[in-house]
Amino acid sequence: MATKNDAAPSEKLKTAFTVLSIHFPDAGEKLKTVEFLKASSGIVALLEQFGKVFSPVVNDMNGNIKKLWKKHDENDQLHQNLEDMILNEQVEDKMYATNALLWLRRALHFLSIFFQCIIMDSECGRTSQDLTPFFKKAYSETLEPHHGWLGTQLFNVMSRFAPSRGHLFYTLALDTHDKEDQVLHDMRQYHQRMSACIIRLSEFYAEHRLENL
Repeated sequence: MATKNDAAPSEKLKTAFTVLSIHFPDAGEKLKTVEFLKASSGIVALLEQFGKVFSPVVNDMNGNIKKLWKKHDENDQLHQNLEDMILNEQVEDKMYATNALLWLRRALHFLSIFFQCIIMDSECGRTSQDLTPFFKKAYSETLEPHHGWLGTQLFNVMSRFAPSRGHLFYTLALDTHDKEDQVLHDMRQYHQRMSACIIRLSEFYAEHRLENL
């Protein structure tokens, strides 16, 4: 089940991750649709603060979240869990929500790898200021295989405007300095839950042969 922050952190400890009201649900059981979509909207709101480089991802994620809400609202009792909602759509011989969740998961995977690169870079003591290589690595492993030539070219242009590490951490620290350790701590926790949901959805799609429909 999605968790709200157990206790409101002090102003000194607050980061962009801790002020999110809903985090990704526990991936140990079926994923709660409402909590997953609210958590996804939370990360989109966070991305909007990073600058125009993330605009294509933001727009795509918002569109797919809206489609999934629409499907959920058709029968909120039957669609309490993401997995049940998608399997129910297969019975109806439709792909509306199935495709929306597929692309939302890919976008979340892109962000997950981007965060993971930053975390690993920090753990190795490098603290690279240029995040463009991380941005490109995340894209090549998640979205690029499913994008056409035009989409890839657009990404290559946008990647030139990737935020520096300093700018990104300043934003994640809610426009304050000297909170790098706290931002990294919260990023690790957030990444762990988000990554677990991505893995669960990937396995679910593979199990039901929905990945390449």
